[in-house]
Amino acid sequence: MYNILICDDEKDIRSALKIYLSNENYNILEAENGVEALETAEKGQLHLALMDIMMPEMDGITAMEKLREKHNFPIIMISAKSEDNDKVMGLNLGADDYITKPFNPLEVQARVRSQLRRYTNLGGMTVKKSTLTVGGIELDDEKKQVTVDGEPVSLTPIEYNILKLLMESPGRVYSSAQIYTSVWNEEPYGSESAVAVHIRHLREKIEIEPSEPRYLKVVWGLGYKMEKMS
Repeated sequence: MYNILICDDEKDIRSALKIYLSNENYNILEAENGVEALETAEKGQLHLALMDIMMPEMDGITAMEKLREKHNFPIIMISAKSEDNDKVMGLNLGADDYITKPFNPLEVQARVRSQLRRYTNLGGMTVKKSTLTVGGIELDDEKKQVTVDGEPVSLTPIEYNILKLLMESPGRVYSSAQIYTSVWNEEPYGSESAVAVHIRHLREKIEIEPSEPRYLKVVWGLGYKMEKMS
């Protein structure tokens, strides 16, 4: 059974989301603000969080940033805003997905299932080898662990899947649309900005100098690749 945290200061929203997810055999936990969300995360294992942005005491953005310091479970942000720049902001700060109020119950169910599937199976992609190595980066797909020069690196499920995709074929150039389709399993509408945000986060975690990457290279006008290492 998956433990799902619903964090929203509006009781009606929490109740609605709980009803939407009640038929999925999830264990639903609730929090009214970011402080309670952090406390809940420390008490036991969470598999996914639905996090409102605007909340008292501690907003969802701050709570997400603090959660990302220790946890890599999927976080789906909830907001009344629907502009593209707000979606990019959520991704930029560590969110795995984004839904807007008012939301469609079927969409909520589908997005939760999708994120849990990726978190559990890390994309369900065909694994060529259980351990992938490029230079000082090692990805152990059985343990779902990544190390850089022997030091463990904490990645979100999306970041892990992107890195794995690129490491499976060093030197191959993937367009933003190809990466988005492979990792998100969705049509690549608006894929360029979403992929760019996660690529930047990956660089910050695996590169010594993110502005001058050794591993994760951009091929201007074409896409991204993992540099081959001898």
